[in-house]
Amino acid sequence: MTTRILVPGGDADRWDQAIYAFLAEKGRRSGSMRTVESYSRMLYRFFGTVGKPPDLVEASEVFGYAHGIGLSGKQPSSTTVGARMACISSFYRFLIRMGMVNANPCDRLERPRATPAPPRGLVAADIKKLLEALPSTPVGLRDRAIILTLTLTGRRRTEVLNLKVGDLINEGDAVQYTYRGKGGKRGKRELPQPAFQAIQQSLEAFGKNLTTMEPEDSLWPSSANSERGITGGTFYGNLRRYFKQAGLPPAGVHIFRHSAAKLRRDAGESIEEVSRFLDHSSLAVTTVYLRSLEGEQDNTWQHVAQAIGI
Repeated sequence: MTTRILVPGGDADRWDQAIYAFLAEKGRRSGSMRTVESYSRMLYRFFGTVGKPPDLVEASEVFGYAHGIGLSGKQPSSTTVGARMACISSFYRFLIRMGMVNANPCDRLERPRATPAPPRGLVAADIKKLLEALPSTPVGLRDRAIILTLTLTGRRRTEVLNLKVGDLINEGDAVQYTYRGKGGKRGKRELPQPAFQAIQQSLEAFGKNLTTMEPEDSLWPSSANSERGITGGTFYGNLRRYFKQAGLPPAGVHIFRHSAAKLRRDAGESIEEVSRFLDHSSLAVTTVYLRSLEGEQDNTWQHVAQAIGI
């Protein structure tokens, strides 16, 4: 973070330290550096624009920032406006807990009703097309292993890309993997054999072998001479090319989590089983998640149509 809050009187350090503490807490709770980086950008942009310390900020200034035109030069969507307000409000709730301010200016604002596009999941035929579009190069084999692991485990992007050699555990005929999930939750699951075999094949293509690699080495090497893994941005860029080559609409990495849930539901798993598979906090979350993917079946319209004579 290179920007400082513009505070007259040289009190910027106090507020900068508050932001650092807030972001550290947010990182521990969410387990996502992407969230921390996003909140950091929004907070420093906001306070750098208003030029006031947090205890002097007014609700109208939060409103102006939340609805203001960003770096893209376009009017923000309702989702973006809501995200900006949520970030600033969360920071103020933290400051109130720390005794640094007495009120949250966001409490006076009405949150916009967000209308995000419904999540999409790939069907089995789409996954096949995508895998066929990948080249048989070390990079292509590595990305194939990542896609298979995402699809077969249903894990989130960071949970998969952060996997290291030491996270794999051989237990009899099965291979288990450990992961750090959302909110710092740790889990251990069986790694499906096709994903494990794809990982072995991709590592061999880079001249590596699980038995000789160090526990802290990434399962997804960026090159043959590196133990560091591929970054999320690089994988996303590759993925967009693969979608285009496969003739599929562009999508983000999270679509594989949607796909994993949908494919398991189509295979006959109950909502309870899918909920456990996804590590959702409640069955209600999974119900909404699947309803968005599948749509709701209407079993009554035929009776209504018959009653009104159509």
